[in-house]
Amino acid sequence: MYIEKYPSKLLEQAVKEFSKLPGVGERTALRLVLYMLNQEPEFSFTFSDAIRNLRENINYCSKCHNISETELCEICASPNRNSNIICVVENLRDVISIEHTHQFDGLYHVLGGKISPMDGIGPSDLNIESLVERVKNGEATEIIFALSTTMEGDTTNFYLYRKLQGFEIKITTLARGVSIGDELEYADEITLGRSIVNRLAFEPNINKI
Repeated sequence: MYIEKYPSKLLEQAVKEFSKLPGVGERTALRLVLYMLNQEPEFSFTFSDAIRNLRENINYCSKCHNISETELCEICASPNRNSNIICVVENLRDVISIEHTHQFDGLYHVLGGKISPMDGIGPSDLNIESLVERVKNGEATEIIFALSTTMEGDTTNFYLYRKLQGFEIKITTLARGVSIGDELEYADEITLGRSIVNRLAFEPNINKI
């Protein structure tokens, strides 16, 4: 005979949805759901409205592909940013991590990932051509590769280097204050900030690719 796991189907459904979040198991999901039930109803309504508004109204910057509520994100639209430098990152989390260092005042270009044949991700799946167009249009004098120091990150760096080789532009990369194999979002702000300030000329190592 089947025994109900939860006293309510609604509770079970809510726990099931919360447990789909990364790093959230069933126990944690149950704890979160019960916490929300113990709050005033307005708390849950505000929470669900925020998620719905995020999905329905969020856009991507037409220039750098950062998340934005308008055609251009606040960073690209700001007259106080140095438009001569473009920092190439994998995703939004990396933009947030670098911004928290307060050591970079240039613009960004969000690739949307990194080249990873094992995961079926090739160059055409990333925002690479739009980066080439920005360089071709003379939007920058320096490109900073700020990808994770992994095999996939190095492969993507090398591919980008080959695509940008024909342009008169300075190509740099983060100083190795960020440990090999690390993702940017896990680097502390001081280390990441120093890696940006002390960036080095990019030197492709074909033997590593």
